[in-house]
Amino acid sequence: MLTFTPLGGPSLKIAGGSKPIVAFPPKIYPDTVNLLAGPEEQPPKDAISWPGEYDVAGITIRGIGQLEGQKVSYLVEVDGVRIAFPASPLEDWSEFDIERLGEVHILVLPGENAKVCQTLLDEVDPRAVFLVPASDGSIHPDVLKLCGAVGKEAVSEYKLKGALPVEGREVVVFKA
Repeated sequence: MLTFTPLGGPSLKIAGGSKPIVAFPPKIYPDTVNLLAGPEEQPPKDAISWPGEYDVAGITIRGIGQLEGQKVSYLVEVDGVRIAFPASPLEDWSEFDIERLGEVHILVLPGENAKVCQTLLDEVDPRAVFLVPASDGSIHPDVLKLCGAVGKEAVSEYKLKGALPVEGREVVVFKA
């Protein structure tokens, strides 16, 4: 079972795999795989900040560079679940970058830029969409509408038990 917990803004923690993962952490968490949104010459211990392929404690991580390597988004595979984390603020994705994602089970979208969200949803076609607040702590109403999440209650934790839906798409909205 994987447990997803928001840590503020676009940051999301995944527990339940061989090692906890935090995408876009507000601070570095020890003994956790920290996925940073921008390359750092000397990344802190337990942090990944560069495009490339990594295997940490049996977790497969692919860093995808954007804006000529100034920003890094991630695809993480943990316990057979493939989770994509586009970096905030959202930028247009090239066909090549989308192809590098491959099959995505869960797309974690910052609640900003409905146009880019629509493109990613159409091209990636995930089985689940997790909406996290943008860097400013909000989720844009157009993104909620686009994902069919208007009026959906925001949660402070989501537990993935078993498999994702085979048909349709599950939408989870996380609290700020």
